[in-house]
Amino acid sequence: MSGQGYEELIILNRKLDELLDRHNSLKSEVSELKKGNDVLKGMLQEREEKLKELEIKYERVKLSEALLGEGENAHEAKRKITELVREIDRCVALLNR
Repeated sequence: MSGQGYEELIILNRKLDELLDRHNSLKSEVSELKKGNDVLKGMLQEREEKLKELEIKYERVKLSEALLGEGENAHEAKRKITELVREIDRCVALLNR
């Protein structure tokens, strides 16, 4: 092998080593990012569950205020009660079939 061919081979080997090092570095980074992403997904799911709980509590508070005749929610509570009574009636009708 000529001197120039040998030098080119050394350069190619060096570049290959650099690429392999970069590849391994990026694989590690991707792995860390995936772990971080999983943690964030878990946190998001917890927050969504907490939000649902708070929305349910808020609806209960609005309903209880309305039943007590407090606030602007009295009309909404009456509508909700009527809706629930209709749903109960539908369930009873289905059970009686």
